[in-house]
Amino acid sequence: MTPTRSSYDVVIVGGGHNGLVAAAYLARAGRSVLVLERQRHTGGAAVSEQVFAGVDARLSRYSYLVSLLPRSIVDELGLRFATRRRQISSYTPVGDGGLLVSAEQARTEASFARLTGAQREFRAWQRFYGATGQLAQRVFPTLTQPLPTKDGLRNLVADVAIWEALFERPLGETIESTFDNDTVRGVVLTDALIGTFTHAHDPSLRQNRCFLYHVIGGGTGDWDVPVGGMGALTDALTEAARTAGAEIVTGCAATSIETDGNTAEVGYPDGRVGARYVLVNAAPYLLAELLGDPLPPKPEGAQLKVNMLLRRLPRLRDAEVDPRDAFAGTFHIGESYAQLDRAYGEAAIGRIPSAPPAEIYCHTLTDPTILAPDLAAQGMHTLTLFGLHARAELFAADPGGAKAELLKATLTQLDSVLAEPITDCLATDANGAPCLEAKTPPELEREIGLPGGHIFHRDLAFPYLPEDADPADPAARWGVSTGHRNVFLCGAGAIRGGGVSGIPGHNAAMAVLDYGQD
Repeated sequence: MTPTRSSYDVVIVGGGHNGLVAAAYLARAGRSVLVLERQRHTGGAAVSEQVFAGVDARLSRYSYLVSLLPRSIVDELGLRFATRRRQISSYTPVGDGGLLVSAEQARTEASFARLTGAQREFRAWQRFYGATGQLAQRVFPTLTQPLPTKDGLRNLVADVAIWEALFERPLGETIESTFDNDTVRGVVLTDALIGTFTHAHDPSLRQNRCFLYHVIGGGTGDWDVPVGGMGALTDALTEAARTAGAEIVTGCAATSIETDGNTAEVGYPDGRVGARYVLVNAAPYLLAELLGDPLPPKPEGAQLKVNMLLRRLPRLRDAEVDPRDAFAGTFHIGESYAQLDRAYGEAAIGRIPSAPPAEIYCHTLTDPTILAPDLAAQGMHTLTLFGLHARAELFAADPGGAKAELLKATLTQLDSVLAEPITDCLATDANGAPCLEAKTPPELEREIGLPGGHIFHRDLAFPYLPEDADPADPAARWGVSTGHRNVFLCGAGAIRGGGVSGIPGHNAAMAVLDYGQD
């Protein structure tokens, strides 16, 4: 397919969920919009796919849960899309027991007492997450507004202690002064490490920025399950964009962008198309390649993604917890505070972590609709494992060997907290092969265009206006500027990007519309 016109008001490079959000808003506002997507389908990382041959299970293959997607975007675009809240927040096995955090306060408190032997740790937990909850209620609504200044956001937060803890000092200082238990400390720290290769005391505060986005989503910090899988969101957005009048061309990769600041041209394999504005739903590193600009340092992802289909959930060493509860939330393995620090240290010097930390999600305990009815009736379940500290550099010399070593070590770590090997529970596909696939950062780069496999496109930024930004410039005040007046970021690399949110797409569209009003 090729574009039907020679020029458009807006050309969007990349048909991932953020690009579709931008397309829907702009087309609804009367702009002519073209979306160019290199793959044969829309969605980018927000897709559902039949991963295993002959098995009718549509897994959220690359991105799994929804926290940052504002309800306002769903409502304004009229999306037929829903999420379900998980009643279990997390389970962390410890020896033959574990820590279960759920929506039931009494149950959580009892679990803390069994683990730590004292109530003070639970009270500290309540105070800390009470403060982050208030922060979320105040900060989350700003993500779809023009960027506040740093002082403006500090005044909005209106809590000196939590501002200092999250915006000014390494998160490790707060964790260590607030909590005593190694397991509890680790559960808190994990939200600072998802998709970010760093440590608790990193002076750059990368861990703080990552933690912030993980606890403010939806104004509650809840990470919800997309009903029908992540592809349900993509399908709804694609329909909304097309219904509004946007043209979407798949199987057509952008190859270049040229701009003089007033008009632009986007090259593709069979030609070129003109645009007043270009929105780029790709990493800033790839944007530099398209523009022919000097390349910034390449980002480095740090995760192992493993998708599994099970015949049944595995039994746990912890006999007091039902596997249906343990896997209903986030299941932590190898993620105590000390274990996380040890794994980081090993990866930092180029070694595969000896006890790789990871988090596991079971979509089907909350939403079984991604399974064919006969599979659900048989008691089958999906598991998705997200491994931390699996930095891209570890796979540079021997990608296949490093992947095999890391996968083996990760499954061994999982088996250490189970009463049976996970491989005994795996379903098999039509060819008799175990239903398990693993993706490393280099594979994520190759398959879905993430430079270095970095799931956020680059390091996350605090959600306020940079000191050197011009608040009078619409692209700057919406956090989508690129240094080129009519070329905007609309993907995860924008300020307030990262995760499945639609926020960068919304904000890039607002910047275009603001220019039209200036």
